[in-house]
Amino acid sequence: MTDQNPLSTPNSGVLFDELLVVMVQQGERAALDRLHARWNARLIRAAYRYTGDADLARDLAQECWIGIWRGLAQLREPARFRSYAFAILHRRGATHLRAKIRDRDHMANPPAAEHIGQGTGTAQQDEAIALNQAFAKLPPDQRLAAHLHFIEGLTLKEIADVQSIPTGTAKSRLFHARRKLKAALDPSLNQGDV
Repeated sequence: MTDQNPLSTPNSGVLFDELLVVMVQQGERAALDRLHARWNARLIRAAYRYTGDADLARDLAQECWIGIWRGLAQLREPARFRSYAFAILHRRGATHLRAKIRDRDHMANPPAAEHIGQGTGTAQQDEAIALNQAFAKLPPDQRLAAHLHFIEGLTLKEIADVQSIPTGTAKSRLFHARRKLKAALDPSLNQGDV
């Protein structure tokens, strides 16, 4: 029999987050700081995937934390913190995107992808750049679904909860995102499509 550290299991992060949420609900400020330290970078990455704008991503993450802080006391299932946090981020991001669409003057020049290589990087760097560019070309809802699934590891049900859509719609968004990402990264897959 092997001794396995219970804090190193795949679900240990979820359990730790659940414990932190309960502690926050009991009024422990340090637990909120710890939750922020564990989750802020993930929320910023997800917001960036959703918006394509690094500054807006940081702003959205900050707004998300305000929403988390205000509503955490009412979260009935602390184990669902991950879905709860991403749902708040999605709502804040959708609000910003709607405002951006209304203000078409600022949409004349779409945001450039960060860190665009000039062919001098390693193959791994070039692949990362190509993947980021492919992600940036996805529609926002597909981009978020793909990020939540591939980067954050959420299930279809959790993605559906985050985006407030049926599970079938989440599955469709993920399917189309996966297909577009594959086509962007491997142009030979497009030869049959005309």
